[in-house]
Amino acid sequence: MKTKILGLFLFIVSTRSSYAQPHESISTSTTNTPEQQEIINLSKQKWNWMANKNVDSLNVLFSDKSMFIHMGGSWGKTQELATIKDGGIWYKKAEVYAVIVNIFGNTAILLNDIDLVAVVGGHEVVNPFMVTEVYIKENGKWVMGSLTFSHLMRPVKMNNP
Repeated sequence: MKTKILGLFLFIVSTRSSYAQPHESISTSTTNTPEQQEIINLSKQKWNWMANKNVDSLNVLFSDKSMFIHMGGSWGKTQELATIKDGGIWYKKAEVYAVIVNIFGNTAILLNDIDLVAVVGGHEVVNPFMVTEVYIKENGKWVMGSLTFSHLMRPVKMNNP
C-alpha cells in the first residue's frame, strides 16, 4: 500500500502540467483549459490575499463549510480567517514550483508544490509543502472547500526567503 501511495505521489509530482518561473507565483501555461486556468488564477490570487491578510476577499472565496488542514491542526473558515487576521499565521510568501489542476464536474482539485515562508508565533519559518486546494462551483462561482498542507521530505528550494 505504501508503495502505491508513494508511486502515485511521484507520478503526480513528475507529471506537472505547468511550471512557475523563478520568483513568480504561478505560471500561465497554454496547455491548460480555460477552466483550469481560471482555477490557477484564483489560487494565485488566494496566495496574494493570504500574504496581504485580505480577510474580506478570503471570506468570499472560502465556503462556509471549508476546512483547513495544517501541520498543527485543522479547523474551519471562521478560525482560519481569525488566524490570518490576527497574525497567528502570516502566509508571507508562497513560491510555487508546479501546479496541477484536475476538474471533475463542479469540483476542481489543485495541487501546488511550494516553499512557504510564513510567520508562525512570531517566528519566520520556511517549509516545503504539497498544498491541495479543493474548489466547488456553486451558482456559477468557484469557492474553496478545503486547503491542506502536506509537508514534503524534499529540502527547501527557495534561495532567499
